[in-house]
Amino acid sequence: MRKISIYFLALALLLPANALAQRDRSYVIGFYNLENLFDTYHDEGKNDYEYLPDGANQWTEVKYDKKLHNMASVIKAIHDDNKVWHAVLGVSEIENRHVLEDLVSMPEIAEANFQIVHYDGPDRRGVDVALLYRPSVFRVLESKSIPFTFEDSEVQFEMTPEEQADFRTRDILMVRGLLGGEMFAFFVAHLPSRNGGKGGDLRSRGGEIMYRESMKLMERYPEIKIVAMGDMNDNPSDPSMAYYMRGKEKIEEVGETDFFSPFLSMLKAGYGSLAYQGEWNIYDILVVNANLAHPAKGTLGIIPIVKNRFYGRIFHKPFMTQQEGQYKGTPFRTSSGGAFIGGYSDHYPTYIVVSTKNAAR
Repeated sequence: MRKISIYFLALALLLPANALAQRDRSYVIGFYNLENLFDTYHDEGKNDYEYLPDGANQWTEVKYDKKLHNMASVIKAIHDDNKVWHAVLGVSEIENRHVLEDLVSMPEIAEANFQIVHYDGPDRRGVDVALLYRPSVFRVLESKSIPFTFEDSEVQFEMTPEEQADFRTRDILMVRGLLGGEMFAFFVAHLPSRNGGKGGDLRSRGGEIMYRESMKLMERYPEIKIVAMGDMNDNPSDPSMAYYMRGKEKIEEVGETDFFSPFLSMLKAGYGSLAYQGEWNIYDILVVNANLAHPAKGTLGIIPIVKNRFYGRIFHKPFMTQQEGQYKGTPFRTSSGGAFIGGYSDHYPTYIVVSTKNAAR
């Protein structure tokens, strides 16, 4: 009888601890532009010739292996800082599924057991976006590749209808599933380039597509929590994010159909994820919908993680940063002026944390 009583006492003591663990669930959600993660083989129909052994970049197996280890070491460094692997990591500038399979098997990150969601897209260079996730915490229910189209848009385009028909860029990836038992959707984008100082209308269209797809999901699943992430080739203050994605700087400003844009206040405070012509920008953006900005008590919501003030983090370490020369202090990139310099990426990775460690807001 005494043994039975002790057993039930131990069980009673254990239950509150488990309940506390449930209340304190936290997950890292991030994005990383991997800067031209190409293998050394030609993909039929893609303009990947510069990333072949006899191409302009003389892209050899030795360079490819160095690049893989570099990317994996950054992901591992984020793990070491947070003491947990990403639950979800969006990536861009990857050539195909093969390079991702090589990446997730690197010894630095193999124990995370990252799985892959990827679709071959129409980009003429052959670069795509993808989502890496840990199946122990995120269960995929559906995914789709959303084409970049021009129909039914409020944006005024500079391109003629003929130019629009010939235009090719990255699709936008959507993955819906259960994170910690709650319904989530993740959008991963790499919006059109700024080459020639143009493309603002195209990036606005990208924001418009993601926003409209988000609203459709919220109609179907009112409790769904949405994170849109990517290399937007725009700052969070630009129209694509501030107007077309309804990105709000302050969390208290976020209405039911708005998004909270945590990197907007960081941009204003002087932070940057990449540097161009001496100016810092944050193109590597994550925004979250109202259900994550104003979570119900006991459910997952975005939390401040930098100085108890900022809700996003731009991750950088000395080894990821150029230590000398003209570009000192900027991201240590893979190549410079066409020459392989053995760096990491021209973008720093960014992330947010969602947690049940929040009061109802």
